[in-house]
Amino acid sequence: MTDECILAIDLGTSGPKVALVTTEGEVLASEVESTELFLSEGGGAEQDPDDWWRAIMTATRRITDRHLVPTERIIAVAVTSQWAGTVPVDQAGDALSRAIIWLDSRGARYVPEVAGGLIRIQGYGALKLKSWIRKTGGVPSLAGKEPVAHILFLRHERPEIYDAAYKFMEPKDYLNLRLTGKFLATVDSIALHWVTNNRNIDNIHYDEKLLAQTTLPREKLPDLTRAVDVIGTLTPKAAVELGLNESTKVVGGTPDVPAAAVGSGAVGDFEGHIYVGTSSWLTCHVPFKKTDLIHNMASLPSALPGRYFIGNEQETAGACMTWLRDNVFCRDDALDPGAPPDDVFERFGELAAGAPAGSDKLIFTPWLYGEHTPVANPYLRAAFSNVSLRTTRAHMIRSVMEGVAYNTRWLMGGVESFIGHPFEGLRFIGGGAKSELWCQIFADVLDRPIDRVADPLSANVRGAAFVGAVGLGRLKVEDIASRVPIEKRYMPNRNHRSIYDELYKAFLEIQKKSEAMYNRLNG
Repeated sequence: MTDECILAIDLGTSGPKVALVTTEGEVLASEVESTELFLSEGGGAEQDPDDWWRAIMTATRRITDRHLVPTERIIAVAVTSQWAGTVPVDQAGDALSRAIIWLDSRGARYVPEVAGGLIRIQGYGALKLKSWIRKTGGVPSLAGKEPVAHILFLRHERPEIYDAAYKFMEPKDYLNLRLTGKFLATVDSIALHWVTNNRNIDNIHYDEKLLAQTTLPREKLPDLTRAVDVIGTLTPKAAVELGLNESTKVVGGTPDVPAAAVGSGAVGDFEGHIYVGTSSWLTCHVPFKKTDLIHNMASLPSALPGRYFIGNEQETAGACMTWLRDNVFCRDDALDPGAPPDDVFERFGELAAGAPAGSDKLIFTPWLYGEHTPVANPYLRAAFSNVSLRTTRAHMIRSVMEGVAYNTRWLMGGVESFIGHPFEGLRFIGGGAKSELWCQIFADVLDRPIDRVADPLSANVRGAAFVGAVGLGRLKVEDIASRVPIEKRYMPNRNHRSIYDELYKAFLEIQKKSEAMYNRLNG
């Protein structure tokens, strides 16, 4: 009999990836579509929800029209997506505007009105800070890149949209709404609204005092369910659009960070993984609720029942390589006519491999759109430091890769302090893991063995499928690790330890000494 399969949808910032995945984690087929990102002055970052759905329909039909398995063997749909976004919808479920996504910081100016107080600690009212941390594990970011700030922005600057909104939905939960017609959020996706009491991992619920403190109206927020719960079946319209049966179940699903944690295979407590895509993170599951306010990270509800993971994110990682391609080396203009070649990143890797470890002490700081952890500052900016007449394109490319790794090392210090011991090794997933050179750079800079997961680009869809399989009773959590093979291990090169220790120290000095300047220039 044909294996049972789950249609996994992963909505990233650049567009969705849709995959047909067996309940054992084997990816049978996948398709990718692109979506447009709209950036505007003042920190605006938006996307069109209808564009998301168009891209998902297109990618899904390319899979289902191939009839790889009988339609009745596709037993469920499971969604993962970019996190910390806001889609205002009306009572019919239609989006009232573009989605405000995780990069948007326009609401930062309004966060102090809900976060402040007479006695302040790092910008937060002391009593409010205590309440948020005790109940949720974290606090609304003063950088404004979370739904609290998005909703406050709409209230103050788009009141017609705010008033008309029946619900404010996370991107993942908006897609579930398109699939099932249900206005629901999962307890992990809603966590970054900072209005749920997460102290009892098995009884997460909206907290009236937190709602009042954050000024978010309960009636405009969706009801809650778990990531592994079956929330319904496809609507007739969605079934036709996707080429599936109406009886196909839809599982609650989970945002991208917890999905990747599951899809990496690092599902045991304190087993870490690195993700490098447009953004990046370094996280692991933990058996306790804890907050590190200084480094802007906390234990948040996992997609796995009864579990927490460490919530953190760095804003631009792979995006730095895309920026280098599109804005520096491969511009389609009078100086450099023509689109970049399809293998441009492979060429980048070949060039960078010719530069020495440390890029002749050229340092890149990867803060193209501010930073989220281990500091929350939307005004930090990227720079090449220590450029000389001897600096080449090879140095620049390698220094970008090294700069992302330095940034991850900065985050790793906070994560290892959080869990109380160093990682013995780290799994590596995402597009960055496709690069042999980048894998080795991470091993050298972090001084940790790096295990590249097989098919690292499928970690999110694989994670979504695993969440679905667990929810449907087809897989146990303890079986997940064995379903995610390691393709290759990269050991730290001891000959590079000295140069990377020196440059990492300089990297931290650049951040410390330039932060006030960036605040002044961009704030």
